[in-house]
Amino acid sequence: MAKILILGGTQWLGGTLARQALDGGHAVTCLARGASGAFPEGARSVVADRDAADAYAGVAGERWDLVVELTRFPAHARAAVEALSPAAEHWVFVSSCSVYASHARPGAAESDLLLPALESDAPYSDEKYGEAKVGCEWLTVASRGNAVLLVRPGLIGGPGDPSGRSTYWPLRFAAGRGPVLVPSDTGDQRYVQIVDVRDLAAFILEAGLAGRSGPVNAVGAEMPLGDVLASAASAAGYDGATVPYPLAAMADDGVAPWAGPRSLPLVLPAGEEYAGFARRSDQRAVRWGLVRRPLAATFADIVGHEAALDDGAPRAGLTAAEERELLAKRG
Repeated sequence: MAKILILGGTQWLGGTLARQALDGGHAVTCLARGASGAFPEGARSVVADRDAADAYAGVAGERWDLVVELTRFPAHARAAVEALSPAAEHWVFVSSCSVYASHARPGAAESDLLLPALESDAPYSDEKYGEAKVGCEWLTVASRGNAVLLVRPGLIGGPGDPSGRSTYWPLRFAAGRGPVLVPSDTGDQRYVQIVDVRDLAAFILEAGLAGRSGPVNAVGAEMPLGDVLASAASAAGYDGATVPYPLAAMADDGVAPWAGPRSLPLVLPAGEEYAGFARRSDQRAVRWGLVRRPLAATFADIVGHEAALDDGAPRAGLTAAEERELLAKRG
């Protein structure tokens, strides 16, 4: 049994980590404000404001087999590693593939150039997410040297996805109303890499407790967008009509790529600068033990978990009215 501290644990990935660690028989402590979700049942809960000077007083002085840090704020990363690192055997910082300066080259590995690091005293904004994660990485490495695992996920998907990016298509097909407007990327093929949140959590725990160190792209298997949509339709049991939507029409129709309202989720923007965005090398992660369930299984679980939920405005994608509008334009 390992003694594990999760700095977070009340949101999606953190909660999944905590529950899997508990199921594995480990002793789990979660430190968080508790404002963004409930602490996992069975975990020791430490309520703390990480902006406070005494944020880690409730866990300081204890020995930890593994600390998992999830923050995007460099100031939090610095304070945590300074306070807790001396008593931690292993440390995982959950970063992001957003740290890379370029997304133009398919198959790029962990040695790719990073964005400039956001300083720990600089103000954070979502537009600086990648730079902030780089800042967290650098501050953690500066304190622990090579004794830290930097996990860089790409797109995380699965049941409960708060962004709605991985859930939109299987749930749209499961809704049963047709026809379904589907993106057509003929001649300008897009790709998708989705790692199931449960597989990512299992990898973080296994690799972290094994003492792995250095950066690793914990990404899903690379798949063409068309195959991903076909998998979503199959998981939902949809056999109705689809209407191809040319991606070149997105800008004129006010349809956003990737995520958010009035968007086509999982569809990357056009341009060579995104040619490698969802095509990162996964070789190191697979070599280190990342096991990924088939995407069809992830989509099936999404349908089983969420299809009966409120069929209102999606967290990402098109509303029913927006889809009808675009279908009307296609004749």
